[in-house]
Amino acid sequence: MSGTTTEPEVPEVPEADAEAKLAYEPHKKWYRRPEVVIPLVVVLAGYVLLITVDPGSQRYRSAFTADPDQRVDWAYWFHLVPQMLTGLYILVRATLLGFTLAVVLGFFLALGRRSTHRWLQLPVAFLIEFIRSTPLLVQLVFLQALVRATPVISLSVVETLVVGLGIHYGTYTSESYRAGINSVPKGQWEAATALNLSPVTKWTQIIIPQAVPNVLPALGNNLIAGFKDAPMGGPALGVPCLLFFANWIRADDFRPVEPFLLIGVGFLMASLPAAWALRRLEERIEYERE
Repeated sequence: MSGTTTEPEVPEVPEADAEAKLAYEPHKKWYRRPEVVIPLVVVLAGYVLLITVDPGSQRYRSAFTADPDQRVDWAYWFHLVPQMLTGLYILVRATLLGFTLAVVLGFFLALGRRSTHRWLQLPVAFLIEFIRSTPLLVQLVFLQALVRATPVISLSVVETLVVGLGIHYGTYTSESYRAGINSVPKGQWEAATALNLSPVTKWTQIIIPQAVPNVLPALGNNLIAGFKDAPMGGPALGVPCLLFFANWIRADDFRPVEPFLLIGVGFLMASLPAAWALRRLEERIEYERE
């Protein structure tokens, strides 16, 4: 035997693993991540504009005479576009503010319905079922009557629509939240209890992060439905949004085809970007979970 010793072989690191090690970066807080902060700032700026910029009362008028021999006068159609955009802004403003109220209210309603105290659970359950089982149009009419009959409450027609949408869709979002919370495995609840976590830590760090991805598709459906139901504020409250615009132009010019085609485009302009943004949010959250 020779006195030489052989050196142990060093295992080769695959190139993919080596690149992964080089590309590894420690996890950053959310406020230090541009891909989180920039969209958040844009959304907050958009909400500030929605709250502060109020177009006021609108009276739609057509200064263009359509050709009576044409079933669809495209020159007349394009002439109505600026007024349609005003009605679209009012619609988007009321829907997004109402949906924000619904998202917050629905969470507390879901907690109330899941409560173990019967004195809280039963009234909340009755309220949710009552509002979900009655039409939004009827609720808006009674809400307007309540505002007019109560001197302490001073709300404009748009604010009344926001409150009505928030309460109506708050009941739907509460059921979505409840389903998402119930989808969290029972072992997660037991682990949080075994670790003696505080209720705030349990909900913010364990329950909500697992429930929200399951709730997002239902919340997206509620948002799109809100865009389609918000025009009820026109006939019920006199909110000058898309349906109000179309009915006003039809009554003035006796031309129903162009304004109703135009508001169909307006609904697509509101619904499609919202659906795309929610889909991107679902993909981002799913990626973060992986």
